[in-house]
This record gives sequence, structure tokens and C-alpha cells, in this order.
Amino acid sequence: MELYDQHRGTIEAHAPSVLNKLRRQARQALDGVVLPKKGAEDYEATDLNAVFAPDYGVNVARLDFDIDPATAFHCDVPNMSTCMYYTYNDVFHRSNTARRIEGGVVVESFAEAAINHPELLERYYGQQALLKDPTVALNTLLAQDGILVYVPAGFTAEKTIQLVNILNYTRPMMVVRRILVVLGENAHARMLVCDHTQSGGVDSLASQVIEVFAGENSTFDYYDMEESGPQTHRVSSIYVRQQAGSNVLVDGITLTNGFTRNDYLVTVDGEHAETQLLGMTIASGTQHVDTHTYIDHRAPRCHSNEMFKYVLGDHAIGAFAGKILVQPDCPRVEAYQGNRNICASDTARMYTKPQLEIYTDDVKCSHGTTIGQLDDEALFYMRTRGIGLDEARNLLMQAFMADVIDAVRLDSLRDRLRYLVEKRFNGTLANCGACGACVK
Repeated sequence: MELYDQHRGTIEAHAPSVLNKLRRQARQALDGVVLPKKGAEDYEATDLNAVFAPDYGVNVARLDFDIDPATAFHCDVPNMSTCMYYTYNDVFHRSNTARRIEGGVVVESFAEAAINHPELLERYYGQQALLKDPTVALNTLLAQDGILVYVPAGFTAEKTIQLVNILNYTRPMMVVRRILVVLGENAHARMLVCDHTQSGGVDSLASQVIEVFAGENSTFDYYDMEESGPQTHRVSSIYVRQQAGSNVLVDGITLTNGFTRNDYLVTVDGEHAETQLLGMTIASGTQHVDTHTYIDHRAPRCHSNEMFKYVLGDHAIGAFAGKILVQPDCPRVEAYQGNRNICASDTARMYTKPQLEIYTDDVKCSHGTTIGQLDDEALFYMRTRGIGLDEARNLLMQAFMADVIDAVRLDSLRDRLRYLVEKRFNGTLANCGACGACVK
């Protein structure tokens, strides 16, 4: 807040006016607010105030970096042709493949959209991500640019839109990212977002807010894959609003990280909408992954399926707090929530709190959670057949993650995830591309 007060002129001069309008509201919303301690049981390790407390540098002057991200990162997901975009720290770049995107789809920075599509920013920016959440208000206070993805009514984006977020820094740095996705009626698209840290040894913080608006009968897949460094802190909020007949899949994948907080908030506003909310976390060392979900059913005859799985080793900490709300006068809603966890060491910790809140009869809803260790009988059975202990453990953990991986609707990514998960359990921090972004 002091940073904004001291550099307000510089911050607002390097941002579109629509961002500045909400920025002043965000400043008011933060007066007297302390970031809360959040978690499955509000335990001390999720003190968000401590996460934001270090004196990070912020690129308020919007200086570009003398680098071509396309030469710094090469995605080698086999058999997947994508339209590639980058944020290098928090500056937007295009690759050569971006020029081949279909003519009806818009992928551009907020600075460009303020000129080319101001009506979209005015109508949708900040309408779903509410300032009552202090982390959203902080992001809104400091955000100076972002990325707009717009798929017009009746249009299908044949190629996957891929966004690679690269962190590369020499001193403590905070990056502020915004993504706005708007799909018109009967529009269809897929998006893959990959987070990578290319330099270690220095603390960093990524604050990001994603807003998704899915029009009637639209289809949208959003895959969020994190392969960041041990000193990277990430606080991410994804807001989704669905209209009648829409089908949205959101899949959060954490393979390597430092501290991660992911919030998923879905509002179902129309009948016959379908929601799949999936997540997969593999954590070891002192990694920390905290997930909060909220699905609000405001229309009848909708379906949601939610499943998050964790495998934790060493001293890793995981948390899951999920809530499904069915509003009054919303019959025939089917909503299922599950959280399954394995603590692969005696020192790993998992905190979980699934919840249902239902105000309508004639629904099918369930929730459940399990926390356990690897099956000793299964390990013994495999070892009696000549499989070593480490290999047997890895095979069981891979099998545990199989149903989440199988739910990925992008064939090439699904195959790549199987490979990455195998490498992760084998102790190799495999990276997605031949770029050196992650330790091999």
C-alpha cells in the first residue's frame, strides 16, 4: 500500500484507464485490512501476511527485459501444436506461433486490448474477482497489465493457447499477473499455462488473478501446470462464471514449487452447465501447497465433479479446504467432491476440510476425504515378484494419480503428464522443455 501511495503517478501512467478505475477501489478496500491466516484449519503455516511481508521489488516503470523468451524456453510436449505466448516476469511477449492463431480469437495484452477491444475490458475486468478478498485487492492495486483471451460466439480455437510464465531475477521480486478469458455463446477453446523459475537462490512472489467467463453452450479447458523453484511463492486465484449449457474443466497441477496457494471459485449461473475441477500435487522437501475451492450452484440441473489428490514426502505440507454450495430452488443438481491424499513419510502433514451446504431437495451431492500411507500389502506383493522397494513405491504413487491424469482432455498433455509424474516420483525434477528452466 505504501508502494502504491509513493508511486501512484508512475503506476497509473503505465496502465490502461480501466485498471486505474478499479485500482482506487482496491486501495479503499485494503484500508485497515490484515491478510488472514488461511488453511484447512487456519493453521499458522498459511499466514498470507508473512508471504507478502518481504520487501520485494516491483516493476512499476514497466521496464522490458533484454531477452527473447522464445529462445529461453522451448516446449517439447510431443504432438501438441500450440499458439505460444510468454510473460517474462510480468511482461507480455508473443512467439512466432502466435501469428498462426485463428482470425477470430484475440490474445493480447491489456494495453493492446484497451485500444482494440476496450468494451471487453470495461465489461468483464474485475467483475468476477471481488475486492473483498485482500489478495485480489492487492493484485488489483498493483496490476498494470494483463492478458486478454477472447473467443467470439460460434468460434472454435483449433489450436491450444499456451502461456508460459517465466521468472528470472537477480534480487527479490514480486510479479503481478492478470488473465481475463471471455468465451461467447457456442465458443470453444483450450488453454495451457506453465509456470517456470529459471534462476534460484533469490525469493520471488507471483501474485496472479484469472477471470473466466463461459457463455452459453461454450466449452473451455484451463490447465495450470507449476514447475517453479523452491524459493518461489505463488498466490493464485481463479474465478469462473458459467452460463447455461457451458462445460468448463479446470486442472491445477503442481509438480515442483516453494510455497503455493491456489484458490478456485466457480459460479454456476445457468442450467445444464457442467464443471470439472481437478488438481494434482506432488510435494517433497519443505514444499507447501494450499488449495481452497468453492463451487456455487445457482441454477438447477447442473453437474460438478471435483477431485484433488496430494502425494507428500519429507517435510512437505498440504492443505485442502473445499466447499460446494447449492442455493435454494436449484433441484436436480449433482455435485461430487473428493480429496485423496498420501503421506509418503512420517513427517509430511496434510490438513483437509471438505464441506457441503445444501438448501434444495432432490439433489445428489457427496463429499469425502482420505489421508493414508502406501499399502504395505501391495508393497509386499510387488516385492515378492522381484520389484525393488523404491520402484514399487513409485508405481503405487503413479497409479494413485492415474484417474486425475486420465481426466485431462488434451491427449498430448495427458501423455506428457504421465512422463513428468514418473520422473518426479523417481526423484528427477523433469522439465517441460529443453530450456534449463528446471533442474534436470
